[in-house]
Amino acid sequence: MIKKFTCDNGVRIVMEEIPTVRSAAIGIWIATGSRDETLENNGISHFLEHMFFKGTETKTAKEIAESFDSIGGQVNAFTSKEYTCYYAKVLDNHAEYALETLADMFFNSAFDQEEMTKEKKVVAEEIKMYEDTPDDIVHDLLSKAVYKNHSLGYPILGNEETLASFTREKLKQYMYDMYTPERVVISIAGNVREELVNKADSLFGQYEGGSRPAGQSAPEFFSHKVSRKKETEQAHLCLGFEGLPIGHQDIYSLVALNNIVGGSMSSRLFQEVREQRGLAYSVFSYHSSFQDSGLVTIYGGTGADQLDQLFETIQETLATLLRTGVTVKELRNSKEQLKGSLVLNLESTSSRMSRNGKNELILKKHRPLDEVVRLIDEVSLESVNKMAQRLFNKDFSAALISPDGKLPVSL
Repeated sequence: MIKKFTCDNGVRIVMEEIPTVRSAAIGIWIATGSRDETLENNGISHFLEHMFFKGTETKTAKEIAESFDSIGGQVNAFTSKEYTCYYAKVLDNHAEYALETLADMFFNSAFDQEEMTKEKKVVAEEIKMYEDTPDDIVHDLLSKAVYKNHSLGYPILGNEETLASFTREKLKQYMYDMYTPERVVISIAGNVREELVNKADSLFGQYEGGSRPAGQSAPEFFSHKVSRKKETEQAHLCLGFEGLPIGHQDIYSLVALNNIVGGSMSSRLFQEVREQRGLAYSVFSYHSSFQDSGLVTIYGGTGADQLDQLFETIQETLATLLRTGVTVKELRNSKEQLKGSLVLNLESTSSRMSRNGKNELILKKHRPLDEVVRLIDEVSLESVNKMAQRLFNKDFSAALISPDGKLPVSL
């Protein structure tokens, strides 16, 4: 059972007791990501995440690492387009210590100038590494094509120019403006007691933040086709279709459809593109949900001389889906796969912490597992086929990275 507590300052704490395990997972979730940035400070959310690990007023970067190594725990963080998370997983008897250490990083990070200089070099190398991975960066290129100048199209890592401009004062100001109490959720899952909620309240329940900036406007979906010439061994193609925002009433029909299209090894794209025609090693589809928009992406990587054939095969596969619809067997398999994945993931305290944290942060509600299973079971052939018509009967965006940068002839 998930218990929720709201601190006096607006910080929310969600806890799920799992007495059958010997671990505890703790996450600090902040409703701030690259979407909240500008062209001038793009990448600051991600860089701030890095700097949390570079020392506090009482601990060096090495001592922070040793804090978790010495108790056999794990600590990490990530930044997305709409939120940032700092999390740890430890043995249950070290849960309070882990929470205190995360709080120390959250409130007392030193942002030392020497550490910032070193970490800027680290992030610059991360950006270069990303640039050297075309099958990753093509997805950012697609986001730019779809969302144009809207901040949802900004890269999470930023760029070397913005990175160089970050100062201690800018980090402090951004954190004061964006890490406001009403944007923060503390998610705890594992073999823990309510005393840990009281501890979280004492650590996070008193601080104040700045005035929350005005919310971002909903993005418009653009059907742009863009390409980049790059020395690569393969052509990397992404197609983007307008999806659904998180929490949409039809989201389970879309998720079931995505499984059928390209979300599994038995999906139509995997079977047709890879197994039948041998056009690609990697071909798949996925759905990204944001607060007010969504994006269905189809990716395939192939030799430049087979790019036209790959694109035509994807188009033929989608056209057949629209013409003949989903089969009963496909829908049954998709729903069982979704339910299996959901239940198996929840056997991990880290997964439960993540699920509860994201649900509270974005949706502000928690559906019981039985209700989610019921909603998946209620997905019908009619709803899935209607969703296919809704998604794939419209114009789409495309992004390509290839040796010659030439889009497919028929695109």
